[in-house]
Amino acid sequence: MNKLLVVDDDEAMRKVIRLNLADSYEVIDTGEPEHALALALEHKPDAILLDLRMPRYSGFELCQTFTSLSSTQMIPVLVISGEAGAKTKQFCRDLGAVAYFEKPVDFDALRLQLTDFLKARRKERRSEVRVRLRVPLKLTGTDEKGEAFQIHTTTENVSRGSFLCACPVAMAEGSAVEAYLVSARDEYVGKARIIRSEWKETAYPRYGCRFMDKAGHWVLD
Repeated sequence: MNKLLVVDDDEAMRKVIRLNLADSYEVIDTGEPEHALALALEHKPDAILLDLRMPRYSGFELCQTFTSLSSTQMIPVLVISGEAGAKTKQFCRDLGAVAYFEKPVDFDALRLQLTDFLKARRKERRSEVRVRLRVPLKLTGTDEKGEAFQIHTTTENVSRGSFLCACPVAMAEGSAVEAYLVSARDEYVGKARIIRSEWKETAYPRYGCRFMDKAGHWVLD
């Protein structure tokens, strides 16, 4: 059974999450955010559900810690908060959170999101090791409306055959982009398929891309 770590100082909220998810997940929860990192390292959860406003420790700081520490950076962090607003959501995305749910939580949507993320993570873990690395890329392709685009972006993590990056373009899962390493002379790497998306509701959604064919040098070759 997959494990979830829930970090929220509201005991009632932790109870609600446990009641709604304990049939499908082993739920480890804490109302003391200062213990959250130790619990993550001890239990190695498959995902983390994180509140933002907590005494002594900010959820923003914890999110940044989870997504930057080598031992936890590949664990998807989903923010669950009573705060609304596009700026807060964008800030959490920039810190590395994969999703944002406002309270009261839509547990059907949360279950679906968890299933999608964990399925994608399992495939990635089976295939290749991912490395947190910022690599400048140029991507060309066609967006959801069928319009051609050419953009510059930077990866958030990479593997031998894939990468994750944020783009100000709406792309459909299953569509393809051509990738170029940005340098003095852009170097064509190959064609990659969009295999998953995150934060589609923001100005800069993140896309997981897997190469279908590589014609040039890639950073981990």
